[in-house]
Amino acid sequence: MSVGERRPHEAAALHVTGRALYTDDLALRAPGVLHAHPVQAPHAHARLIGLDPAPAYDIPGVVRVLTGADVPGVNDSGTKHDEPLFPDEVMFHGQAVAWVLGETLEAARLGAEAVAAAYDPLPSLVTIADAIAADSFQGARPTMERGDVEAGLAASARVFEGVTELAGQEHFYLETHASFARVADDGQVLVQASTQHPTETQEIVAHVLGLASHQVTVQCLRMGGGFGGKEMQPHGYAAVAALGATLTGRPVRVRLTRQQDLTMTGKRHGFHATWRVGFDDDGRLRALDATLTSGGGWSLDLSEPVLSRALCHVDNAYWIPHVRVAGRIARTHTTSQTAFRGFGGPQGMLVIEDVLGRCAPALGLAPEELRHRNLYAEGQATPYGQPVRHAERLARAWKQVLDTSEFAVRCKEVERHNAGSPHRKRGLAITPVKFGISFNFTSFNQAGALVHVYKDGSVLINHGGTEMGQGLHTKMLQVAATALALPVERVRLAPTRTDKVPNTSATAASSGADLNGAAVKDACDQILARIAPVRERLGPTAAWDDLVRQAYLDRVQLWAAGFYRTEGLSWDATTMTGHPFKYFAYGVAAAEVEVDGFTGAYDVRRVDIVHDVGDSLSPLSDLGQVEGGFLQGLGWLTLEDLRWDSSDGPGRGRLATQAASTYKLPSLSELPADLRVTFLDRATEDGVVYGSKAVGEPPLMLAFSVREALRDAVAGFGPPGVSVELASPATPEAVWWAIERVRS
Repeated sequence: MSVGERRPHEAAALHVTGRALYTDDLALRAPGVLHAHPVQAPHAHARLIGLDPAPAYDIPGVVRVLTGADVPGVNDSGTKHDEPLFPDEVMFHGQAVAWVLGETLEAARLGAEAVAAAYDPLPSLVTIADAIAADSFQGARPTMERGDVEAGLAASARVFEGVTELAGQEHFYLETHASFARVADDGQVLVQASTQHPTETQEIVAHVLGLASHQVTVQCLRMGGGFGGKEMQPHGYAAVAALGATLTGRPVRVRLTRQQDLTMTGKRHGFHATWRVGFDDDGRLRALDATLTSGGGWSLDLSEPVLSRALCHVDNAYWIPHVRVAGRIARTHTTSQTAFRGFGGPQGMLVIEDVLGRCAPALGLAPEELRHRNLYAEGQATPYGQPVRHAERLARAWKQVLDTSEFAVRCKEVERHNAGSPHRKRGLAITPVKFGISFNFTSFNQAGALVHVYKDGSVLINHGGTEMGQGLHTKMLQVAATALALPVERVRLAPTRTDKVPNTSATAASSGADLNGAAVKDACDQILARIAPVRERLGPTAAWDDLVRQAYLDRVQLWAAGFYRTEGLSWDATTMTGHPFKYFAYGVAAAEVEVDGFTGAYDVRRVDIVHDVGDSLSPLSDLGQVEGGFLQGLGWLTLEDLRWDSSDGPGRGRLATQAASTYKLPSLSELPADLRVTFLDRATEDGVVYGSKAVGEPPLMLAFSVREALRDAVAGFGPPGVSVELASPATPEAVWWAIERVRS
C-alpha cells in the first residue's frame, strides 16, 4: 500500500537539479514575450491627479503602457470589489498606478520611470493605533459569546487585564509573484500563474477582461512557496499579464522583484488585543473578555475570515466557561494584509498564551501547571459550540512530551544553571495546540478530481489542489496508487488547470489533502466499480493491464470525475456559532532556550514535539511540514520584524524592511540544536481519506513553546514571581528590554 510509505517529494529530483520549471521559466521560454514593470506611487495615501504615459514611449523598447482606460471589463482585482487594478486614489506606498510593457525588462523599468504621474498627497493612517484613534474600520465586526462574562468575572477569585500586541509576518516565499499570459487564435486567454487559487484567478482575469470564465484557462504548474500569500494576491498580476497579452497580441510576463513583492503584496495581519480574564482559586479559567483588532491594510482581501478564525481560536486548547470576544478590522494605508499559514488562528491563540504566561506568576503557579489545569477534557465544547472531539489525544500528547523530554528533571537543571549563572539564563516551557481543520466558509469545503486510466494500464490524475512544495501532489499519487492497488510509478499527475477540474477551492486551510485526496479516491472507486464485472469474469488473479485491456474492449468507461464535500459542517456568521471544523489537529511542544543578559541574544537549545497527523498519508512530507511550520512560527514570534515608516516625513507609510538585509528570516542557524519530532500514535481520524489529518498549518503554533521559554528565561533575571511582558516578535532587542524591566 503506497499510503503511509516514507516517499520523497514527487518532484524532489527536479528541485535539487534545477530542472523543475516554474511560472517565470515558462514565460522566458516563450518567443516574443513582453516584460511588465509597475509604476509605483511614492505616497501612502494620495489622489492621482495626472498620468501621462507619453514620455515612456520615448524609451527604446517600450511597447505599451497599461492604464485604467485600457480595461475592457471591470477595473478591480479583488473579490470584494474594493481593489481597483488601476487606482485613482493611492492607498499604500508603492501601489501600482500603471504598468509598462517592454521588449526587455530594463526597457519596461526605464519606461515606468519615465511615466509622468502627479499626486495630491492625503492624510494617512499607518499603524493599528492610528486606525483605532481615527475610528477607521472596515468589514464585519463579529462577536463570539458564551455564558455570562460579567458574572463570570465577578465570581472569579482573581481578575487581570492587559494589552497584547503582535506583529505581522512577510511570506517571503522563494518564488515571488509571477504570471504569464498569452492569447490563442480563438481568443482564449491562457494564463500560467503562481497561484494557490486558480479558479479565483480565472474569475478575476475574466471580469477584468469582460469575458466569461470558459474563455480563460489558468494553470498552476507548481509554486516556489505560497504560505497563503498566493491565495488572493496573485489575481491582479495575472490580470495585468492577461490584459497586456490581449491588447498587444503577444505573450506578457509579470514577475515581481523581491523588493516589489515586499512592498506591493499583503502580509500576515498584525493584531492589537485588550483583555480581562478571571481565574478561580485553583487557577482555572472562569471568564475571558477580549477585543481583537486586526490590521487589515487598505482593502478587505481575506481580513474578515482571518478575524473569524482568530476569534474561533482564542481559546486554543483551554476550557473557558464564560467568553466574550469582539473583533474588528482596522483600515490603514498599508498593503492589504492577507492569508498566512494559520489564517488568524495563530493570532487568536497567541492572545490566550500571552494571558496565561503573564498571569501564572501572579497566581503562584508554574506556567506548565496553569496550562495543564485548563486543558480541554472530553465532553467540553468550544465557545462557538463545537464539541472538542478526541480531547484525550491532547492530554496524551501533553503527557508524552513531559515524559520523553524529561521535563521535570530538566526544570531542576534549569534552576541549578540559573542559580549559578548571573548573566546567562535558561528557560523551559511547554505549550499545546488545538487547531480546527476546514474552511471558515462552508461552501469552500469541496473538491474535484479527474482520473484517466489508459489502455496500457497507466493512470493520469488531475485534481483541484496546487503544489507549493508542501507535498500535496506526492500524497495524491499515493492515494491513487493505493485506491487502484498499483505501484505509484504507474500513476502520473498533471498540472492543476481550470479546464480540467473547475470551480476549485484554494489550496489553503490545511485542507488540500483532505478534500482533493477524497475526490481522487472517489474517482478511482468509480472506475473500480465499473470494471468489477470484468474482474469477476477474468478471475481475482487477473493482471491489471489485462483487466484494463478487456474493459476497454467491453466499452467500459475508464475515466471518472471524482467529487467530495465535507459533511457535518455548519456555521452561522451572525451568531458566531456552529460546527465549522471537520476535526481538530492537536500538538504539544516543549522548548528550552538560553538568553544572554547583556544583549538579549538567545539560543534554542532543544525542542520536543508530539504532533497529531492521524494516519499519515506520506510521513516524510508530514515530517517536513511539522519541522518547517515550527521554524516559520519561530520566525514570526522571535525574529521577523516588519517596520513601516510612521514618521511625518516624505517616506511616511514606506515599508522599511524591503529586503533580506533588513528583514530577518529564520535559517538553519535558528533551528534548535536538538529537535525531536514524533507523531502521535493511535490517532486514526474517522471520515477522512485513509484516516489522515491535515498538517500544513497546525505545527506553526508549536513555536509558542519557544516564546514562553524566552519569557521563563527572562524571569530568571528578576525577583521570584515576577510577571514578564514580552513583545512580539521577541527579537533579541525586545528580550533585552524585557530583561531590563524585570531587573528594575
